[in-house]
This record gives sequence, C-alpha cells and structure tokens, in this order.
Amino acid sequence: MGSIMNYIWAFVIGGAFCVIAQILIDKTTLTPARILVSYVTAGVILGALGLYGPLVKFSGAGATTPLTGFGYLISKGVKEAVGKQGLLGALTGPFTAAAGGIAAAICFGYLAALVFRGKPKK
Repeated sequence: MGSIMNYIWAFVIGGAFCVIAQILIDKTTLTPARILVSYVTAGVILGALGLYGPLVKFSGAGATTPLTGFGYLISKGVKEAVGKQGLLGALTGPFTAAAGGIAAAICFGYLAALVFRGKPKK
C-alpha cells in the first residue's frame, strides 16, 4: 500500500505544478517561456533555501520531473561544488549536476529528429 501512495502523491504534486502553470497561462499575460523560466528560478531559490528538498523526499518524481526539479538540481549541484571547490564550484556545479539529463535530452532529441520529419507551421 505504501508504494501506491508514493505514486498517488507524485501524481498529485506534479499535477499541482501543471495546474498552477495552466492557471498562469490562462489568467495572466505571461508567455509559456516566462512561466518555464519562473519555474526553474523558483526551484533554484527554494532549493537554496532548503525548502524544496523535503518536497522531493515526500513526492519523489512529482517534484523532480517538473522544471522546478531542474532548478532544484542546479542549486543542489552548486551547493556541493562550492563545498568542494570553493567559489569556482558556483560556475561548475550546475553543469556537473545536470550533465546526465542534458546529455540525454540532446541524444533523444537528435534521435527523434532522425526518425520524425518536422513540418513548418502554416
């Protein structure tokens, strides 16, 4: 029963992030790009303040999959790298922490571009 609740909470928390973004799209003049950047920035700030970690422990992929999770990953990488390398870690930490995800996105995006043919908008 415990693992089912983990899935339910991941769905609820991840869905809440999506609902908030949809409300911002529908009710404000913010563009989707600005909302996405705001999500990453919010993840960095909440991660730096230590507020996002407990949410990740509680909901797992529900908190790490949205873009706020990417921001949290960046802040976590900076903290670890600054602890090991000093101020230089502030520059290298985000890249080290997110390298696997970025590499996967590039590889899968390239494979998708090879398999599917894009169509121009009309």
